[in-house]
Amino acid sequence: MKLSEFIVLTQEKKRFTILQEGVPIAQRELVDYMLFLFHLPGFYVETWCSKETKDIREYKVFHNPAHLTPYLEAIPIDHLLKK
Repeated sequence: MKLSEFIVLTQEKKRFTILQEGVPIAQRELVDYMLFLFHLPGFYVETWCSKETKDIREYKVFHNPAHLTPYLEAIPIDHLLKK
């Protein structure tokens, strides 16, 4: 599936596609949201889930790895650098 094809799916089909074809990569927390990052061939999908209602409020799609920075910064690697 191409990024452009994913964008035009209904909310329900986006959810189904992520759960069936997406590879979960990471998660992070904001004040009101839990964000879950998934990889699909050729692009990433970030799901914005309301902490209050547990509903997915938004799907953000991107292919530029620069958008992974908030997730990469959260991965502790100090133990890898120590000998």
